[in-house]
Amino acid sequence: MKHVPLCTPSHAGRVRRLALIGMVAAFAAVVTVSAPGLASDRQDRPHHGSSAAVVNWNAVASAGLGTDAALSPPVMAVGMAYVEAAVYNAVVGISRRGPMYRWHERGPRGASTDAATAAAARRVLLHYFPVTGARVEAAYGQALDAIPEGPEKAAGLSFGERAGDHLIAQRADDGWFAPVANTEPPAPGVWRPTPPAQAPYLAPWLGEMTPFTLRSSDQFRPGPPPALTSEEYARDVREVESLGSATSTTRTARQTEIARFFAGHLSIQLQDAYRDHVVRHGLGASAAARYFAVATIAGADAVIAAWDAKLRYHSWRPVTAINLADTDGNDATEADPTWAPLLVTPPFPEYVSGHTTVIGAVTQALRKLDGTRVVDLNMQSPVTGTTRHYETSRTLNNEGIGARIWGGIHFRTADEVGRDVGRDVGRWAFQSFD
Repeated sequence: MKHVPLCTPSHAGRVRRLALIGMVAAFAAVVTVSAPGLASDRQDRPHHGSSAAVVNWNAVASAGLGTDAALSPPVMAVGMAYVEAAVYNAVVGISRRGPMYRWHERGPRGASTDAATAAAARRVLLHYFPVTGARVEAAYGQALDAIPEGPEKAAGLSFGERAGDHLIAQRADDGWFAPVANTEPPAPGVWRPTPPAQAPYLAPWLGEMTPFTLRSSDQFRPGPPPALTSEEYARDVREVESLGSATSTTRTARQTEIARFFAGHLSIQLQDAYRDHVVRHGLGASAAARYFAVATIAGADAVIAAWDAKLRYHSWRPVTAINLADTDGNDATEADPTWAPLLVTPPFPEYVSGHTTVIGAVTQALRKLDGTRVVDLNMQSPVTGTTRHYETSRTLNNEGIGARIWGGIHFRTADEVGRDVGRDVGRWAFQSFD
């Protein structure tokens, strides 16, 4: 199959892929695909093995969460993990094509996995995200209309509800939106609200959440960032000051495009890419549910691990570091009170980078899942209006690291350490589904 050339925009290809995914969503209950082996789940009967319902409900959840103004990309990443964990258990509990996610109950053989998927996703979405209610109920009604009445449908709906209920009970009191105080006073090296909005610390509670697979949020906590007086810190500052400035004359056009490409909503970008991958590769229901669950849960635990480090080290952002360099005690840095980054700085501490931690975790988990270095992801950006094809995890990780430096919102150390933490998280998360 011919892919979009590496890192080359392809509007026509993007349109074709979006059209294909739209067709899958429209015919969620009746489209059937097949391919050999567990990776594709051979499908012989409608409503028992089609991946269309799994893809469709990922799209419903992603659209609902992605348009909720209260949910930032890292918060959405965790929210999607709730949905995909429940859907995974609903599907494999019936198909018996994989280990359950922290559950041991199996569904009745022959039950409709399409019905189970719809019921599980609906139950979780309405519980955690009631604002999506109208969208979810409309999708649920359409899904049920497309499934023939009978005991298979009824059994699937019942088991899907149980899968959703189990996930909700399991995650009770996990720290979701629990209040966490930001008590670190401003000082050299310490995070503070950044221009232009001067917004308060976003979702510090993420750093104290119960992870989905990790033993604790600090399981892979890295060591501290470079000392303000170190040469490594000075190198990081000088690099971002030159390449990440809004008015940089050293950043190339390609670097600017990549920085802007990743300036959008990473959680939406990744979920879109997962659906595209599942459709193009013809995965069946169990394999698709596993793919979504592995990638999404790895990403959620990466967010939790990254926010643990942010909450622990509370490091200031490049814009603050450069504006106030005369307070850092480092003779190798020089203050520029007028310096501003290419991108708007997110409202939370710098170390480690959430973007690179998530990308590192997702690519590592998908590599383990497929047993290869190839991730074959087509990612889209509404900011640039382009699609970039990432054949390997290395390319995606490297561009994720560069993007945050060229955008002026992260230091290289935070990016690279984030990637390494993410890889550890991804390997660990995959074990839950192996």
